[in-house]
Amino acid sequence: MNTEDLKSRLVAGERRALARAITLVESGRADHRAQALDLLEALPKDRQAVRIALSGTPGVGKSTFIESFGSMLTERGLRVAVLAIDPSSARTGGSILGDKTRMDRLARDPNAFIRPSPSQSHLGGVGRRTREAVSLCEAAGFDVVLIETVGVGQSETVAAQLSDVFVLLLAPAGGDELQGVKRGIMEMADLILVNKADGDLKPVAMRTCADYAGALRLLRKRPQDPQDYPQAMMVSALDQSGLETAWDAMQTLVAWRRSEGHWDHARAAQARYWLAEDVRQGLLAPLDSPEGRRLLDEMGARVAAAQTTPTAAAQLVLAQLHGSAT
Repeated sequence: MNTEDLKSRLVAGERRALARAITLVESGRADHRAQALDLLEALPKDRQAVRIALSGTPGVGKSTFIESFGSMLTERGLRVAVLAIDPSSARTGGSILGDKTRMDRLARDPNAFIRPSPSQSHLGGVGRRTREAVSLCEAAGFDVVLIETVGVGQSETVAAQLSDVFVLLLAPAGGDELQGVKRGIMEMADLILVNKADGDLKPVAMRTCADYAGALRLLRKRPQDPQDYPQAMMVSALDQSGLETAWDAMQTLVAWRRSEGHWDHARAAQARYWLAEDVRQGLLAPLDSPEGRRLLDEMGARVAAAQTTPTAAAQLVLAQLHGSAT
């Protein structure tokens, strides 16, 4: 399938074309990267979905929440795309990519699309090409794009650079909750959802939610937030309770930001951020080339043998790579 044909089928909303397009942009082959760039440049720029990033500690129920929340949205007539980022092994580079099997009900929904992708050791809780995959989902006509990040961490705030709403999902009875989550990610969150607010855990969830609501009031007010935001609220993916309230809160936030101009400003700032990120990754690319790996191995042996210092060896590697690049 050539790039023009792929674009036409993608814009027409074909799920198979979307899957092939994401595979293309995730490929590291030089010819595929050239085709991916042509495809991305040809996409319509007037289609915008609501991008929602969801972060949470392992075991908090992200996949269960996404399935219940996504199903609720499709029942309302919305088309939902899920980009699930799976952690890659630092040793082998492989990923399990089992998110789709944990959302079997949503995976069978004709108005939903689920794509698990490896993080490939890319920091920030998202994959190297997640931003481009989001653009493809928007071009395919999806109304909502849910981005399931790897797990809570300080670097995961990068996920906020490709989303319109950043949701932090937490579980009750998780120990010292306020100490368990980094302040940085709390400051980025638009909504904190305390999941598993059902059964015996409901009273604990109420206390956890109250603790976070109090903590949010102590944070500095952000200009992109209306009154009473960020918010903390309870949900139960199992009982499917609180999901509509959470969606209403997201819609209210999105509508306010659009009317006040914060939506366009945030999208423009994100574009500038990813420009700098792509330049940064391009500068690092020579290190992964055969010549770069050879130089690192050679200088690494000299450093290990105390024949030179790491700083001096690094300068030699950079000088040689820069010389070969020019």
